[in-house]
Amino acid sequence: MNREVTPALTRSRVAGSVAFGAQGYVLVTILASLPDVKDRYRIDDDKITAAVLGVLVAAALGTAVADYLARRWGSRVALAAGLAAIGLTVTLVALAPTYALAVPAFALYGLGLGMVDAGTNMQAVAVQRAYGRPLIASFYASWSVGAIVATLVCSATVGRWAVDPVMLVFLPGLPVGLAAAALVRRLGLRVHDAPDPADADHVRLVAATPVPWRAITVLGVALVAFYVADNAAQTWGSLYVRDTLGAAGWLGPFALGVYLATTLASRLLGDGAVHRWGRVPVVRVASLVAAVGLLLVVVAPGALVAVVGFGVAGAGLGLVAPLAFAAAGELAPDHADAVVARLNVFNYVGTLFGAVLVGAIGSTSTFRYAFLVPVGVVLVILLLSGRFDGAAHAEARRAAARTVEPTHDAPPVHHGRPGGAT
Repeated sequence: MNREVTPALTRSRVAGSVAFGAQGYVLVTILASLPDVKDRYRIDDDKITAAVLGVLVAAALGTAVADYLARRWGSRVALAAGLAAIGLTVTLVALAPTYALAVPAFALYGLGLGMVDAGTNMQAVAVQRAYGRPLIASFYASWSVGAIVATLVCSATVGRWAVDPVMLVFLPGLPVGLAAAALVRRLGLRVHDAPDPADADHVRLVAATPVPWRAITVLGVALVAFYVADNAAQTWGSLYVRDTLGAAGWLGPFALGVYLATTLASRLLGDGAVHRWGRVPVVRVASLVAAVGLLLVVVAPGALVAVVGFGVAGAGLGLVAPLAFAAAGELAPDHADAVVARLNVFNYVGTLFGAVLVGAIGSTSTFRYAFLVPVGVVLVILLLSGRFDGAAHAEARRAAARTVEPTHDAPPVHHGRPGGAT
């Protein structure tokens, strides 16, 4: 049901969209520049894989940090801190003169990345709930816009400047991250699961609701499958096109750009599609389209067919993650930040398999075989698509709870309000 949209709520939506865009820009500058990172430090795919693994472990810790900050001061504080962190740490990566120094810099970046991953989804779920209609795909569309800009910047620097391309591409992440952090801190939606005594008029008593681990785990498996495919495309797509298919250097980032462009298109249309047909049918169609696209990547005889395959895959995969988090936000609305933070951990499990496992297979055999992994896991999303109706599962849990005598010492839960200083 649509609700009244206030100017402060609109500003919170804009701030959240900017945060998604900044995250997409900074992350994809790193992913699209992996070939340049290899060349800069004269390392092989195994060492790139090790660096990616360090980022993932740190990102999982960053999610826990975001959960803690969100409980204490709200998700906008967690998100703003994470955005500032990625801006500062990507600068450390750019300035690292050796691979040995780049690895801890990447790990610190991963810590900030985990905070941003959790914080952006917390804010998106809260804003969508405040609007009362499907909205979360539009936030991910902003991520895609930032990512596409990053690929264009990377493509423009390949072999065209005497300056170190890693330095040239990474350093703009500092002002991008800091500017987005300032905007979120000022305009982000003020919301967290813990009570805020200063806002007694926004506090109400609700029944104690444990975090629904079983439902989160099922959605988490689908999210793992998505991130296996998505990170395989983003992390190794450029190297696959350049090294395995023998394309020119600029075509690697271009292939990633095509993938991100079709991902953007699906996300721009996604909220309307969910409103019209429902979340479950949309996920089913999307997973089938993604499987077809990734199969094209595997069988591609040359770079152009692979680029088309990445484009088709992006059109299917673009909606999986936002709709998983949207479903999670409905499982326990009064504990949405906690649910989102826990679901976000599955992000890194999927990224581990998508980036590290696929990278390991590619470095020991060929990336053509490695991309068979995302083809298979996308079919898992199809099998689990029925679990994307978070509201239905939440109602089933409430119905079961009504058969048990309710507790009388329920904790107060604070609900958000848009904008404003704390």
